[in-house]
Amino acid sequence: MITRLFLKLTDYALFRRLLWKPIYEVLAKKFTVKNWSFMNYGYAPLPQEPALSLAPADEINRYPIGLYHYLAGKINLEGWDVLEVGSGRGGGAAYLKKYLRPAKVMGVDIALQAVKRANQYFGAGGLGFVQGSAERLPFAPGSFDAVINVESSHTYGSVPQFLSEVQRVLRKGGYLLLADIRVAKDMALLREQLRACGLQLVSEENISPNVAMAIEQEEPVKQQRIKEHVPSWLQGVFKEFSGVVGSQAHSQLKSGELVYYRFVLRK
Repeated sequence: MITRLFLKLTDYALFRRLLWKPIYEVLAKKFTVKNWSFMNYGYAPLPQEPALSLAPADEINRYPIGLYHYLAGKINLEGWDVLEVGSGRGGGAAYLKKYLRPAKVMGVDIALQAVKRANQYFGAGGLGFVQGSAERLPFAPGSFDAVINVESSHTYGSVPQFLSEVQRVLRKGGYLLLADIRVAKDMALLREQLRACGLQLVSEENISPNVAMAIEQEEPVKQQRIKEHVPSWLQGVFKEFSGVVGSQAHSQLKSGELVYYRFVLRK
C-alpha cells in the first residue's frame, strides 16, 4: 500500500523535486562504504554477449557496472569530454574514466553529500563532481562530447527541461546515452519526449529482462550489504528501494508492468 502511494505521488513534478534530493543526501551521508558506489539495478549480459573483464576490486559491482558498460559501449568515448548527469556516489563516472579512457569525466548531482563523497573517493586525474540540477546544468554551451544519464531521469521535475539542457551543453555531433525505468505508459511518454527534444534518436532497446536478471544475480551481494550497513528497522523499506528479488521493482519488471529501456541520441 505504501509503495503504491509513493509511486502515485511521484507522478507529480513538485513531489519529485521535493522528495529525491533529501533521500540521496541521507544515503550519501549515512552509507559511507566506498565499494557501495552504485545505485542502479544493473545489467546481466545474454549468453552470446562477451563477458566484461574487470579488475578484482570492481567485481563486487559487476552488474551495476555492466549497465554503464552496455550503455556507454554504444559509442567510443576515448579522448572525449563526458558529463554524467545524476552521478550519485560516483562509481559510474569512475568506471567510465578508468575503463573507457575519455579525456575528462565530470559528474553533476543534486545531492551535495553525494558530490562530496564522490570527490572524496574518486575525484582526481580528469574526474570530478559538482552539485547542480539536471534541469539547470552549471556548464557553458557546447562543453561536452557526450552526456550519460543512468536510472536518474524518472526523478526529475521536468524531463523536457533536462533534455533541453543536454542539447545546450552538447557539442555538435555529441551523444546522449540514457537508460531508465518507467511504468509502461510513462515509458511511452519518455519516448515521445526524446523524439521531440531536437536530438536525433539513433537507437533504443528494451533491456528489462537483462535488468531483472541482474537483480537476481546480484541478490547475495545486495542482501549482505543491507544486513551489514542498514539498521534492522529500516531494512524492509530499503530492500524495496534497492530492488531485491521479490521487491515490487523486480516483480513488475518480470511481469512487464515496469519496463527498462536504453537510448542513444545524437546532436
